[in-house]
Amino acid sequence: MIHLHKNDLPAGLNFGPIVAVDTETMGLNPQRDRLCLVQLSDGKGDAHLVQFAKGQYNAPNLKALMVNNNVTKLFHFARFDMASIMAYMGVMTGPVYCTKIASRLARTFTDRHGLKDLVKDLLGIEISKQQQSSDWGSGDLSKEQLDYAASDVAHLHALKTKLDVMLQREGRKEVAEACFAFLPVRAALDLAGWPEADIFAH
Repeated sequence: MIHLHKNDLPAGLNFGPIVAVDTETMGLNPQRDRLCLVQLSDGKGDAHLVQFAKGQYNAPNLKALMVNNNVTKLFHFARFDMASIMAYMGVMTGPVYCTKIASRLARTFTDRHGLKDLVKDLLGIEISKQQQSSDWGSGDLSKEQLDYAASDVAHLHALKTKLDVMLQREGRKEVAEACFAFLPVRAALDLAGWPEADIFAH
């Protein structure tokens, strides 16, 4: 079931120890393209979508969840979502787990690490990305947009379970955890003007 909320989560929602999170924005530059939607799921079939009017990012309940150290936030490509949340909501999300990083570390036999590929390869489910480039700034989101947004968080818990097994098997669990712990720094570097430069290069 999809629950649409305006500008914040309702008080009292309990997502458990791991909550899947995604964002929709007006584009791919967090410094230019505003945050429009944050999607959340506890992995049990419900999706909570928080839609933001332009400039309305106070959202105390959502902010509290994003910084709750007892709840792991589960993303696919966390680097971008964390930067967008920081740029517009003013909080750095943590602790986090990123299925894209986990896939890159565990599935070195392929270069297919997009969400659609992961869901198909690991779960045998086809998902549509047709609405990815639609206008998320609209005040009235279509049913197709809402369904798409919900699908982006619906499978992350199941993906994490599969990827954890692979990371453990390949002896890369610890390096994955170190990468996840570094993500707040990587997102901050993106926002500070180092989106592509490798600061560890010569």
